[in-house]
Amino acid sequence: MTPLEIVLIIVLIIVLIILLSGIHILKEWERGVVLTLGRFTGLKGPGIIYVTPIISKMNQVISTRIQAVSFKTESTFTKDNVPINVDAVMYFQVVDPQRAALNVENYLQATNYSAQTTLREVLGKTMFDEVLSEREKIGEAARQIIDEKTETWGVKVSSVEIRDVVVPSNLQEAMSRQAAAERERRSRVTLALAEVEAAQKMVEAANQYVDNPTAFQLRWLNILYEIGLEGKGTLMMVPINTPAAGLVSNPFTIKGMTESTGDHAEKGP
Repeated sequence: MTPLEIVLIIVLIIVLIILLSGIHILKEWERGVVLTLGRFTGLKGPGIIYVTPIISKMNQVISTRIQAVSFKTESTFTKDNVPINVDAVMYFQVVDPQRAALNVENYLQATNYSAQTTLREVLGKTMFDEVLSEREKIGEAARQIIDEKTETWGVKVSSVEIRDVVVPSNLQEAMSRQAAAERERRSRVTLALAEVEAAQKMVEAANQYVDNPTAFQLRWLNILYEIGLEGKGTLMMVPINTPAAGLVSNPFTIKGMTESTGDHAEKGP
């Protein structure tokens, strides 16, 4: 084999390698941005694609799947000047790979920065109590603003979720004291409402006894009977203004009843 033939073989191998280097395989969710002599000539993929070597170049591969990006906003002040640290996550999808490649330098980084600044802006217009209780509302407001900003980049923001809100330790102690005071207030209100309801029922019962003295007398006897069942040695203080059914008019009967139950009845002053 002559030296010329060897050189030709080497050249052919190099040319073949260069030609084969233009073959690319893209996944179902990937799109390749092709530039020819520096100009955008289209998107290619998925599957096997061929990009002409030297003349054309696949500058970027963009994923069209939904992507999740976690970001934080540290030392953010709410509308009532409460410093908080918010941890959030954003879900977005590239719906127009051409604009994502041509209209912004790095759509991932730009979308992340936009999410951080937008969430800070939304939190600055929101009271601290609303941040804790209405996370979904704040996330939706931030999503709409971010989506408007990223629309020109071909990026669609589907959701912004607040995962955690961190407050200073001194504020946590104040919140704990406030929660304890709130629970105490509710318990006292509940007790007062129970007292009011009980008083109303007692008034209704008293009105029934006024119209039916016999029922009141029977109720009095039932009370004495229940006291006698509580145990031995029970001392019953019987008021002097006991109704007739209370057996005040017949002290011997009271004595006989208390002796039979092992108790002692005594008139009160």
